[in-house]
Amino acid sequence: MQVANRVILNTGALYGRMLITVFISLYATRLVLNLLGAADYGLFNLISGVIAMLSFLNIAMTISTQRYMSFHLGTKDSNKLKMVFNSSVLLHFILGLALVVLFEVAGSYLFDHVLNYPADRTMAAKLIFQFMVVSAFFTIISVPYDATLIAQENMVMVAILGVVESLGKLLIAVMLQYTAYDKLIVYGGLMALLTVLLLLFKQVYCAMKYEEARIRLRSYFDRHLLKEMFAYAGWNMFGAGSVVARNQGIALLLNVFFGTIVNAAYGIANQVNAQLSYFSVTMLRALNPQIIKSEGSGDRARMLRLAMIASKFSFFLLSFFAIPMMIEMPFVLQCWLKQVPAYTVMMCRLIIIATLINQLSAGIQVAVQSVGKIKKYQVVVSTMVLLNLPLAWLLLKAGYPAATVLVSAIGIEVASGIYRMLAAKAITGLSPVLFTKQVIVKAVTPVILSTAFAGLPQLFLPEGFIRLGVTTLTGMLAMAIWIRLIGLTPDETAKMGQLFNRIFSKLQAGLIVLKAN
Repeated sequence: MQVANRVILNTGALYGRMLITVFISLYATRLVLNLLGAADYGLFNLISGVIAMLSFLNIAMTISTQRYMSFHLGTKDSNKLKMVFNSSVLLHFILGLALVVLFEVAGSYLFDHVLNYPADRTMAAKLIFQFMVVSAFFTIISVPYDATLIAQENMVMVAILGVVESLGKLLIAVMLQYTAYDKLIVYGGLMALLTVLLLLFKQVYCAMKYEEARIRLRSYFDRHLLKEMFAYAGWNMFGAGSVVARNQGIALLLNVFFGTIVNAAYGIANQVNAQLSYFSVTMLRALNPQIIKSEGSGDRARMLRLAMIASKFSFFLLSFFAIPMMIEMPFVLQCWLKQVPAYTVMMCRLIIIATLINQLSAGIQVAVQSVGKIKKYQVVVSTMVLLNLPLAWLLLKAGYPAATVLVSAIGIEVASGIYRMLAAKAITGLSPVLFTKQVIVKAVTPVILSTAFAGLPQLFLPEGFIRLGVTTLTGMLAMAIWIRLIGLTPDETAKMGQLFNRIFSKLQAGLIVLKAN
C-alpha cells in the first residue's frame, strides 16, 4: 500500500474511533459522576491520579519502544525488530514488578500524610488504590504490543481496541446503576479487569499477526540493545515523568488546599481536554511512524517537512473544535453534567489553551525523538515543566484562586515551546526562522481571526442550543476559510487538493461497487 493511501486509511480509522469513543466517554463520565457524586468522583480521580503520577514509566517506555520499532522498520532489519520486541517484553515485565513495589511503599505514606479525603471513605480509597496498581502493572506490560501496532501502522486495530475499551467503560457505568455494593469500589475493580482483558487480546492478536511480536527471549534477546533502549527510555522517563508530575502534582496541591470537590473540577477539565485532543493526537498517531521511518531510512529533509506539517495541522485540528467549545463552555458543561462543580468552566478553558500552545511544537518533539539525541533536551524541558509545582504552591499559599495555577502553566508552556524550537535546530537542523514563518505565524493567525468571528453570536443570541449551533458553524467555517487563505503554503494547498481528490475518488469507486451489487 502506498504511503499516502496508508496514511488516509489510518487517519480515517482513528477518526472513526474518535467519533465513537468521544460520545461514549462523555456519556459514561456523566453517568459515573451522577452515580458516584462529586466527592467520590473526585476521590477516584485523586487516587488514579496518584497512580498516573508514579506510572510515568509506561509513557516513556511506549515512546522508546515505538521509536526503535519504527526506526528499524525504516531500515528494514527484521532480526533487529525481533530483538527490539523481545528486549522490550523483558524490560517492561521487570519495570512492572518494580513499579508495583514502588506503589505499595509510596501508597502507605500518601494515605497517612498527603491525601485529603473523607475519613469514612478510607477503606474504599485504599481498595481503589490497589485496583489502580493492578491496572498500572498490566498497562505497562502491554506497551510492547501497543508499540507494535503503532509502528506497523495498524491503526484499524488500534481503532477497534479504542472502541471496545470505550464500550467497556460505558458498560461499567451502566452496571453501577444495578449494584448493591459500594459503587466506587465496584467501579475501580471493573476498570482494572477491563485493562487485563484488553492486554490478553493484544497478546494473542499481535503474536498471530506479526512474527516479530512472538516472545522468544533465548533467540532474540540482546543485552546491548536492552541497555541502549533503557538509556534512551531513561531520559524519556524524566521527560514524561515531569509532565505527569506537573499534572498530578497540581491535583495534589488542589486537594491539599481545597479538597476533593475541586479535584472533581480538575478531573472533568482534563477529561474535556483529552476528548478534544483526540482530534490532533489522532492525526499525529497516523503520521508519527512516517516521521521516524524517514529518519531511519536516512531522509532527514522529509522527516523535517513531515514534522512541521504535524505541528501545524495538530494545532489546526485541536483549534477547529476547541474554539467553539471554549466559547460555549458553560452551556456545554451544564447540558453534559447537569451538576457542574465549581471552577470547572475556567479550568477547562485554561487547560485547553495550554494544550493548544503545546501542539504548536508537537512535530518538533517527534523529530527530536526520531534522531535520538534527547539527553540535554529532556533535562531542560522537564526542568521547565516541573517549575509549575513550586510556582503553583506559592500562588495557592498566597491565597490566589484554584484556577490561577493553570494560568502560570500556560506561561511556562510558552517558554518550553520556545526552547523546543531552539533545541531542534541543534539536534535536527530545523531552522527556527523557517519554523516560525511556516508553522507559528501561519497557524496562530487563522485561529485568532476565527475566534473573533466565532464570538459574534454571543452579542445577539441568548444562551441555548441555537447559539451553540451558530457558534460552532461560524467558528468552523471561519477556520476553514482563514486556514485556506493564510494557514497553508502553496505546496501544502496543492497536496491537500490531491489528498481530497484521492479520498473523493475512493468514495466514488466504493459507491459504484455498492450500486453494482
